[in-house]
Amino acid sequence: MENLVFTQLSIPEVRQLFRQELEAYFAIQKQGNSNKSETDELLTVHETADFLSLAVPTIYTMVSKGLLPVMKRSKRLYFSRIDLMSYLKQGRKKTLAETASEADAYLLKKKGGSRD
Repeated sequence: MENLVFTQLSIPEVRQLFRQELEAYFAIQKQGNSNKSETDELLTVHETADFLSLAVPTIYTMVSKGLLPVMKRSKRLYFSRIDLMSYLKQGRKKTLAETASEADAYLLKKKGGSRD
């Protein structure tokens, strides 16, 4: 954008530029707020059940067995979206290529190491 002199612009042009700047500002603000709300959001039991696609009793069972990361305040349970995402990622299965490369690395290490 070239340097603009305010006196060279008509009022409709000034309004249009101002509107564009405000829209860009609010778009940035909205994007920043949406990222924060997704990462820092606390979920209730019902929201967690929807998020994990499980039944509510299953959530309570998993909490009682210590399988799910949970926060408790008085009689309410709260779940962090970040903690739930890490919980889900821990269950990730390796691809065949990843398993093969780990096996190759193990065999090379075993061959080069001390003989038993």
